[in-house]
Amino acid sequence: MLSLVLAIGCIHVSINHSSDERDWPITGGDAGNSRYSPLTQIDRGNVNRLAVAWTYHTGEAGSGASQIQATPIVVHGLLYSTSGAGRAFALRAESGEEVWKFDPPGGNGGGANRGVVYWEDGDERRILFTAGALLYALDATKGTLITTFGTGGWIDLAKGLGRDGANQSVTATSPGVIYKDLIIQGSRVGEGDGSAPGYVRAFDARTGALRWAFHTIPQPGEFGYDTWPADAWRTVGGANSWGGMAVDVPRGIVYVPTGSATPDFYGGNRVGANLFANSLLALDAATGKRVWHFQTVHHDILDRDLPVAPNLLSVMRNGQRVDAVAQIAKTGFVFLFDRATGAPLFPIEERAVPASDVPGEQAWPTQPYPTRPEPFARQRLTASDVGSAEALTRFRSLRSDGLYAPPSLRGTVVFPGFDGGGEWGGAAVDREAGVLYVNANDVPWIAALAPVTPTAGSAEAVYQASCASCHGVTRRGDGDRSPPLVNIGAKLSAAQIRDVIDRGKGFMPSFATLPVAQRDAVTAYLLGQTPSVGVAKELGGDASPANTARSPYRFVGYERWRDSSGYPAAKPPWGTLNAIDLNTGNYLWKIPLGEFAALKAKGVPATGTEQYGGPVVTAGGVVFIAATQDEKFRALDKSTGALLWETTLPAAGYATPSTYMVGGRQFVVIAAAGGKLGTRTSDAYVAFALPH
Repeated sequence: MLSLVLAIGCIHVSINHSSDERDWPITGGDAGNSRYSPLTQIDRGNVNRLAVAWTYHTGEAGSGASQIQATPIVVHGLLYSTSGAGRAFALRAESGEEVWKFDPPGGNGGGANRGVVYWEDGDERRILFTAGALLYALDATKGTLITTFGTGGWIDLAKGLGRDGANQSVTATSPGVIYKDLIIQGSRVGEGDGSAPGYVRAFDARTGALRWAFHTIPQPGEFGYDTWPADAWRTVGGANSWGGMAVDVPRGIVYVPTGSATPDFYGGNRVGANLFANSLLALDAATGKRVWHFQTVHHDILDRDLPVAPNLLSVMRNGQRVDAVAQIAKTGFVFLFDRATGAPLFPIEERAVPASDVPGEQAWPTQPYPTRPEPFARQRLTASDVGSAEALTRFRSLRSDGLYAPPSLRGTVVFPGFDGGGEWGGAAVDREAGVLYVNANDVPWIAALAPVTPTAGSAEAVYQASCASCHGVTRRGDGDRSPPLVNIGAKLSAAQIRDVIDRGKGFMPSFATLPVAQRDAVTAYLLGQTPSVGVAKELGGDASPANTARSPYRFVGYERWRDSSGYPAAKPPWGTLNAIDLNTGNYLWKIPLGEFAALKAKGVPATGTEQYGGPVVTAGGVVFIAATQDEKFRALDKSTGALLWETTLPAAGYATPSTYMVGGRQFVVIAAAGGKLGTRTSDAYVAFALPH
């Protein structure tokens, strides 16, 4: 037996592992989110022999729960993850046999869940994970609540934000991170008027007690307060970290990427640069004090959140090895900094960008552009990039003047789209070589604003304030995460509609914090009914949430721009995988990732597809990635991008895989549940290994 020391955060735990075992103890593989494995049993020469080792079904097929986006972790021979309905479970990592399953008593509250957190101290082993607004602590061996944590085993992330009012949905999309005896947790909040602030908080991993909080929307006397209007901290929401974090354990620094302030697409009520929205924050992990920061977008009005945890690695500069942090962005940029000081390791220039033509909006005049590496996604759509005559006709009616062209009343091309460029699947880094692997979406979306017109206090006004940004003013949805609501009464009863509003479902969070009268009004509106006299009277004069300055413009809705054949309106490639040497900023290779069978049958070369989920890279020379719309799971040569192996999954793997060794055998596991982009759904986790 070989005694290894595993660093979980800064807790050093002696684990007696045999020499033929290697865990994947953290969602990102390690505290630095490298998504790198030193395992070599599966390599370039034998990866084409991979076969299914086991398949686990969560038991939710056909229930409407899908989009499993979680990356499993593996510790002490047990695999931990979550289901599409937000249940946590443990499996024997070698066989896929279920050990326990935990069904959150409060439900999952809607929204995606991307994994769990493992913490241990001596013989005490815990799983911490979120479902809805609740952060649970479970016994890692039994799956039972640890009732000494918080209130009976959980803490409510919606509490303690210092903000009263409605429409303050708080969930947590990504798992937190561990540092010593702390779990540092981000959140997902609403994106419209009246949303909750996205404060970053650290809780005691044993008791659940709050240990520190960092105000991402600074309060009076705090650094960055002068980048907002004086009272913005009382009303503005967002600036939240929903994509995960990374920890430099020896330095005691947690790296926190944040998203935009709310409302996402109109900033007339939050004039200024808006720190610490859209920033990479380096915080003292023990205290929450700011060490350094860099804002990647000033006064964001295009939903350019930093969508994923950064990657920690080392690169060569002038013959010396420098500890670095790499942050990918929806824009297709890679920002690279000295991990300790925040100094850019490639020059970053502030460049002039277009002004807004929406009355009241004051777009920031410049934005930061890294000079290296080149963007991994295209950043401007021109007439020559449009893929069809019909799309070209529409293009000529839209605004399309660059990466930071603001939303407009006539519609603005957003390219890369709202989901990137880089997205929540994230990047992987080869820690030995300093190479970053990142997949990208290259599909255009459209952003349009319209004046707020419904009568204040009407049911339609409530719908537009709370629902229209996703489901659209016409209630036709976006064809993917937001279903159409036209004639919803033919599918769901009033009670069922109200249950979804109250509890959330799928991507949609709970709106239980809306006043009862507003929820009743929306239910009636969706059914084409007139709210009761009592409800109409209770609505009063304004349907906007409390404690907010109501915007004069509403976002028309998220629109992927597709042509009549269903393909993206831009010419391909529509999705790529990229290998970037961060020592030099040069690309090693770039390939289309994914294909459409119908186009392939016509002899069209691989176009790439829109994709969700990211890669992992191994010392065996292999990059593993699913993510694509064609439901494939692939292995590629990390040096060349050459395809080494592929297989078809039960459904698309819109998640990031993990790899581990148990019993002398290396496994690669991926959640394959589909549920996006019109693909089929499943409830499967599939593990692959070399034949015995």
